This record gives sequence, C-alpha cells and structure tokens, in this order.
Amino acid sequence: MATYVTLYHFTEQGVRDIKDTVTRAEAAKRAAKGFGVTIKEILWTQGQCDLVVISESSDETAANALLLTTLKLGNVRGATMRAFTASEMKGILSKVA
Repeated sequence: MATYVTLYHFTEQGVRDIKDTVTRAEAAKRAAKGFGVTIKEILWTQGQCDLVVISESSDETAANALLLTTLKLGNVRGATMRAFTASEMKGILSKVA
C-alpha cells in the first residue's frame, strides 16, 4: 500500500460552511472506501495548511480520482505527496549509488 499525505486549504466556500467540516470529513472517509482508498487520519491544523489527510491506496489512479473528486466539491484546494515508510526508504537507499 502506498501512503499519501495531502495538504488542504479551505476555499471561501469551505470557510463559509466551516461548521460542516467534521461532517464533510466523515463523508470523505466513506467516499474514499468506494475508491479503494483508506483515509488513516484527518487532522485540522493551524498555520500554513488547514487540513492534513493521511491515506493509503494500492492504486495511484484511485488515489488521484479521489483527490479530484474532493477538489471538485469546492470546499478545499490541495496538494498530495507520496510518502514513504522507514522500510520503504531503506529499499530506496539500497539502490542509491
């Protein structure tokens, strides 16, 4: 399973409907399952980003489709990064010349 970290920023619409953010997060977890993606954690943050989502998927296409579907709703804008566990990083480093 590949791990992804997504950093989200609320849009004007997302801020206007801020009281629904927890409900939207719960709906996102349910929707993710339909794409074959597991949302491991959703964190509301202070500072540069408003939300951090940690998810897992064995399918990059499904992970990207979930992100685009989420963005299409208009409450957030985001950027996703592929993340690596220590074990995965050891495998990567074993190939470094």
